[in-house]
Amino acid sequence: MNIAVGKKVPDFSLPNEKEETVSSESLLGKKYILFFYPKDDSPGCTKEACSVRDNYKAIQAKGYEIFGVSPDKAKKHQKFIDKYEFQYSLLADTEKKMIEDFGLWGAKKFMGREIHGVYRTTVLVDEKGIVEAIIPKVVTKSHGEQLLEVIGELETA
Repeated sequence: MNIAVGKKVPDFSLPNEKEETVSSESLLGKKYILFFYPKDDSPGCTKEACSVRDNYKAIQAKGYEIFGVSPDKAKKHQKFIDKYEFQYSLLADTEKKMIEDFGLWGAKKFMGREIHGVYRTTVLVDEKGIVEAIIPKVVTKSHGEQLLEVIGELETA
């Protein structure tokens, strides 16, 4: 992992589902969450994204913007958003540059065999672009609640 709590988030600049550029620079001054996931519309990723959707208002009320990040194309992201009514943007990292810059691409076990893919990880970033928290063990079906728990811990720290 190339990211660490207390360190500056790696620079990034990616298109969202509407082909608008979202970058680490454009997000300065805002708190935001990046959740990295393998693939739009796959069972685990859908559970995770829907759990974030279901807790979106509460997360937003804590002052965070939310972005999903996967290697899927912008058009596929738009279909995924439309199908499940997500209120947040998905960033298209088709070259896997951001995923690799964050150290979240590599060998992993899937259904008993080794594949290369995205490490399902979530990163919380403060207004100055500093990593506040990292969730390396994402619980797909309750990730929204997991995020609120981590945000609560940050607020009381």
